[in-house]
Amino acid sequence: MVDVAQAVAAAGRDSYGRIVATLIRVTGDWTLAEDCAQEALAAALERWPGDGIPGNPGGWLLTVARNRAIDVLRRAAVENRKLQEVAMLGEPAPEPAGEIEDDRLRLIFTCCHPALAPEARVALTLRTIAGVPTADIARAFLVGEPAMARRIGRAKAKIADARIPYRVPEGPALAERLPGVLAVLYLLFTRGYDADGEPAFADEAIRLARLLAELMPGEPEAASLLALFLLQHSRRHARRDAAGDLVTLAKQDRSRWDRAAIAEGLEILLGTPVAGPYALQARIAACHATARTPAETDWRSIAGWYDELARIQPTPVIELNRAVAHGYAYGAAAGLELLKAIEGLDNYPAAVAVEADLTARAGDTGRAVALFRRAAELAPSEVERRALLARAADLGAAG
Repeated sequence: MVDVAQAVAAAGRDSYGRIVATLIRVTGDWTLAEDCAQEALAAALERWPGDGIPGNPGGWLLTVARNRAIDVLRRAAVENRKLQEVAMLGEPAPEPAGEIEDDRLRLIFTCCHPALAPEARVALTLRTIAGVPTADIARAFLVGEPAMARRIGRAKAKIADARIPYRVPEGPALAERLPGVLAVLYLLFTRGYDADGEPAFADEAIRLARLLAELMPGEPEAASLLALFLLQHSRRHARRDAAGDLVTLAKQDRSRWDRAAIAEGLEILLGTPVAGPYALQARIAACHATARTPAETDWRSIAGWYDELARIQPTPVIELNRAVAHGYAYGAAAGLELLKAIEGLDNYPAAVAVEADLTARAGDTGRAVALFRRAAELAPSEVERRALLARAADLGAAG
């Protein structure tokens, strides 16, 4: 017997963004669109157990949400033209395979508009496109639910006040805006993949990246971002031990990696040119994902990819990862030499941890232990602090 709650949840994941995007286009009211979509899901939970799950769950939800919007607009005596536009939606026809869904693409680009602060873009994307409850978003951002509701409300108000167009940019403007959209999805993924992140956000980032890649099949960076997410997230089940502590890449049980996700990521890369930073990062992730043991990792290829990445995106964090790669490819001394040249990472815990690791491999155990302890003092989360102290303890015992 089909679980109705699971069916509603699945239909919501597949259709929520489409419903909201369509209602925003025809009503211009973001809050109304979200409220009607939520009420449609509630109606499904109430009616499907008795009526049965419809053959087209997404179409059923859109119809209910549309009818609810008509009722609200009628009661509010909103201009007749908008009421007619909503009514004209009618019963949704099956979508032709491969058809670009302009409404959802418009919504993605609007939520990720550069006029909004980066964290506001992430929060608005989660709330409006993915339908994530405000309370869950607030918890991930370490703020109260009322504060997050106000933040999302201000982002919507800015869209209205600044008259940000509800459309996908064209021509040169598209090339300028797309990196910002990809950056929002990357930040969303990071929010879920970090040591103290919200795992569901990483899943949501993958879903949205898949949607964007489907809607923009000619954009290699969109496809590369999806591949990167899949390859990184394939390790999620092996990143913690039974006690919940972090497990370093070298010590992970690779039999627990998600081989289906790795295969999909590699297949995407086969047909995707190296056209930007996400393509390069995806190739680096692929080198890790295809190594059956730590010793088989192709560190020289990884170092080469990082050389190219640092050339086009010379940020301190990328330079830090480049130092790690060179340290494993050409020896700890090479990595430490690159590390010395990086500016802007003072008291950055990951940089101290990298120096500790390279120092240990260079043979200076005492200094490495002190550096791991220093990194633990700077660590932003308890789980990272424990992992760094464990490294220090292991080195101290071995030394």
